[in-house]
Amino acid sequence: MMTVKEISKLTGISVRALHYYDEIGLLKPTDKSEVGYRLYDDKALETLQQILFFREFDIPLKEIKAVVENPNLDKNQILQMQRKMLVSKKERIENLISSIDDILKGENQMNFEIFNRTEIEDMYGSMVANMNDEQKEIFIEHYGSMEEFQKHFMESASSEAAQKNFQKVVEWYGSKESALEASKNPGNSELLPAYQRRIETILIKLAEKKDCDVHSFEVKELIGEYDFVSKQLYQMDDVSKMLLELAKLYQTNQEIQKIQDSIYGEGCTEFFGKAIEAFYQKGTESSMPHI
Repeated sequence: MMTVKEISKLTGISVRALHYYDEIGLLKPTDKSEVGYRLYDDKALETLQQILFFREFDIPLKEIKAVVENPNLDKNQILQMQRKMLVSKKERIENLISSIDDILKGENQMNFEIFNRTEIEDMYGSMVANMNDEQKEIFIEHYGSMEEFQKHFMESASSEAAQKNFQKVVEWYGSKESALEASKNPGNSELLPAYQRRIETILIKLAEKKDCDVHSFEVKELIGEYDFVSKQLYQMDDVSKMLLELAKLYQTNQEIQKIQDSIYGEGCTEFFGKAIEAFYQKGTESSMPHI
């Protein structure tokens, strides 16, 4: 058994943070000494290690708590999840270091490439393979031919702006490999319109709650359904980062507000954004002591 001070010295995490983890039920002590000191065994240390891995990615404590308490996730599943996250972060850091080294040598400017040309060609091929004839006709009418559309797609996807957007997509999916896999396997094309219609229905119901508190149960229930359907639609385990990005646009982009409000009603778009943010807010973590 180890005391709080011993664990703090071993891991570098503050005593205050360990006390806070106990208060919120994230990491309870295994036992207490006769004088009331918190004591932790090896199993508790393993749990703390999992928590610290997730904290490396600034994941909210309530989400970490949900993961470590999930009875359907075993230790290996959690480690595999964390390994993917670490590999993705390692790749991003290595790319940045390489780009900086090139700049210092005077050999290159910052390189924002996330997907190379071969990967973009694969993405295009997968997208076209999942198109029906009606969808292809739309692109042919707009670009003149599928060959011209392919040329436009390759140029656009290779641009710096597109690569920066790809970086966000990679972060949403957790790794570059997962993002590519999702682009190659978009799921049952017959189900996609059904998911989109379901999201439309959710937004209509949400618009009817515009005058409600965004923290109310009925609003959070609808955003919870929005979260669930979005996971199915985009084949993502966690859509919070993506939807929070969308929430920012809903509250700041006047063009999007104009278009959406014309469909759902004046002020609804901003309300959607606030409701999404309220659903994913960190709650008690805002009072979390610095670690």
